[in-house]
Amino acid sequence: MARQTRLLRLPTAGPGDTAALAAAIDEGEVDPAAIVAIIGKTEGNGCVNDFTRGYATLALKLLLAEKLGCALTEIEKRVAIVMSGGTEGGLSPHLLIFSRDTVPAAATSGPRLALGIGLTRAFAPEEIGRAPQIEETAAAVTQAMKEAGFVSPADVHFVQIKCPLLTKERIEEAERRGASVATGDTYHSMALSRGASALGVALALGEVKAAPEQSICRDWSLYSKVASTSAGVELLRNEVVVLGNAAGWAGDLVIDHDVMTDAIDAAAAHRILKRLGVEGESVAAVLAKAEAAPSGAIRGRRHTMLDDSDIHSTRHARALVGGVLAGAIGDTMLYVSGGAEHQGPAGGGPLAIIGRRSLGGPDWLR
Repeated sequence: MARQTRLLRLPTAGPGDTAALAAAIDEGEVDPAAIVAIIGKTEGNGCVNDFTRGYATLALKLLLAEKLGCALTEIEKRVAIVMSGGTEGGLSPHLLIFSRDTVPAAATSGPRLALGIGLTRAFAPEEIGRAPQIEETAAAVTQAMKEAGFVSPADVHFVQIKCPLLTKERIEEAERRGASVATGDTYHSMALSRGASALGVALALGEVKAAPEQSICRDWSLYSKVASTSAGVELLRNEVVVLGNAAGWAGDLVIDHDVMTDAIDAAAAHRILKRLGVEGESVAAVLAKAEAAPSGAIRGRRHTMLDDSDIHSTRHARALVGGVLAGAIGDTMLYVSGGAEHQGPAGGGPLAIIGRRSLGGPDWLR
């Protein structure tokens, strides 16, 4: 017997729209009991007050609880749900449904898409964006890698994390206990949480030797080439999805990654597509990070994303990178998350593509 990852990419008509997933379940296209992770994009603003993420998460939990006949708390134990707000430009809201089941061992000639899930404990407000978040994330990533059967960090091609942020209420709750938080700026807390989580990934995968607390959002030489972190108000723990290729897994799905050195690095996508040997409908999912170059320039040309007081730079960056990748892939149903602190080099970010390959064809992953 072998494990197999299955993936559905489903469009949504709004944050609370679960109709496509419900239909897929009813038609037997996916077994709700086998679903282990859902990654999606909603059309909110991606900021502190983006409640579309929580709305979408709740709608998904309610649907799965109904289909499985269990409580919401049971869904929270078994399914990692990562909703990222912001579909600026031409990005299309959608869901990536990852399920995992056991099938008769197939004669696949190499590793196939594998995934592991990790959940940290809930963080106290004063731990967000600080050393405990780095350490707990590293432990969760390590556990998820073990669960998936990855034998080397090189097997890992993308680590998607949903992490918490600070709200005014959470800050005040900490202060009432005499605890101090990393920042009083709720928006900046998103960056600190994303950064700490990304450093946790880098630490777990050996991409950095150490990740001291003082390096968070300060030392940009420390980063992960596969981490993608998204902060939201709807949770207090980190939910971790580790994606890679591993032996002992069946199916036709494989994943590869590269690093965009800047926001217009379409060549990174073309390199992945060439290595995977896929195009068009054979592309099952695209996951990427985006940020406005902190230098204020892209290849020597000045950009104004950091100076816009009306629209935050993360929203500009998602639209820019989304457009670049849509042109390279030929599709707008892309997962592009803003805010790439310690996720790839400054101004750039990790990019991963999941493709469907012929089961009888040659395998480049030996």
